Amino acid sequence: MIQPSRLARTALAMAAALACAGCMSTSPVWDAQFGDAVRTVRMMQTLNPNASANTDPVTGVDARAATAAMDRYGQSYRNPQPDGNAYVVGVGTASSAP
Repeated sequence: MIQPSRLARTALAMAAALACAGCMSTSPVWDAQFGDAVRTVRMMQTLNPNASANTDPVTGVDARAATAAMDRYGQSYRNPQPDGNAYVVGVGTASSAP
């Protein structure tokens, strides 16, 4: 059987916890700042925020080289190279594994 003093202490502790929980108002503070960290880091990592307004063509790569690079990139997903020995992780190359 539960002793009356232990029951009273438990009830008092629960009442105190409920009273403290009812007085807390942290959610509006958290909600007002929700996503600020992500937006800040994204802005810090953006080199040129106005890049979409630039209408100058890209220079430095001719059309044939760009097309060949895009084709090789696409082929790497259509016909991937077979993996070597799955038990050799980061040690030499797959062909040098025993």
